[in-house]
Amino acid sequence: MSTDTITGVELRVARRLGSAPSERMDCSEGSNCPDLFELECGDFAIIGTDVCGRLEIPADAGCSDTERVVMIPREVLLSALRDLSGSI
Repeated sequence: MSTDTITGVELRVARRLGSAPSERMDCSEGSNCPDLFELECGDFAIIGTDVCGRLEIPADAGCSDTERVVMIPREVLLSALRDLSGSI
């Protein structure tokens, strides 16, 4: 377990949300494996394709030097929502 130097939060995965990449068949040799996790602190961590600087975001949104805009396949989020719907 490690404490994030920016947020001060202990970073620890509580659970994976949705299907594992290997079950979705969208992971090749341990890379390019989009995924979504709920952290013990209640926040979420997402593995996806970094599109920061390539995606035109609304004028009232911003992305700081410590943030990234990531893109995940639709199925990853829909699978995660099925897990979340019973726990909200």
